Amino acid sequence: MLKLLRQWTKFYLAILAQIDLLRCMTYHPKDLDILFQSLADPTRRAILSRLANGPATVTDLAEPFAMALPSFMAHLHKLQDGGLIDTAKTGRVRTCTLRTGALAPVRNWIEEQRLLWDARHDRLETYLVTLTKGQNDG
Repeated sequence: MLKLLRQWTKFYLAILAQIDLLRCMTYHPKDLDILFQSLADPTRRAILSRLANGPATVTDLAEPFAMALPSFMAHLHKLQDGGLIDTAKTGRVRTCTLRTGALAPVRNWIEEQRLLWDARHDRLETYLVTLTKGQNDG
């Protein structure tokens, strides 16, 4: 009887895992993909870290990086396309600012994943406690 119960439990947990996998594959807005692509490069993350201290000109932002200005501008365009920064031009000077709340979709997605994995760990813990009690009883 105990062996049958264990087999049924394994089967049930496998079905639950499949259901969770399908639920996790829900469509997330395309802007979330763009945000993650924008954050994927260390140069762009360094730019965002610098802009966390306040607005800066393109010249000031580009200074620490050993790359041609067109290459650096491509990074800024990626950040702007991702909705992470805004730029404004005054005369010949372009200033970049961090867009407030731009990372909220990323934070929300990560929180959804955390809740999902917390629930999975709780179910696993419950199963292991049940299994251990069954072995001790039998």
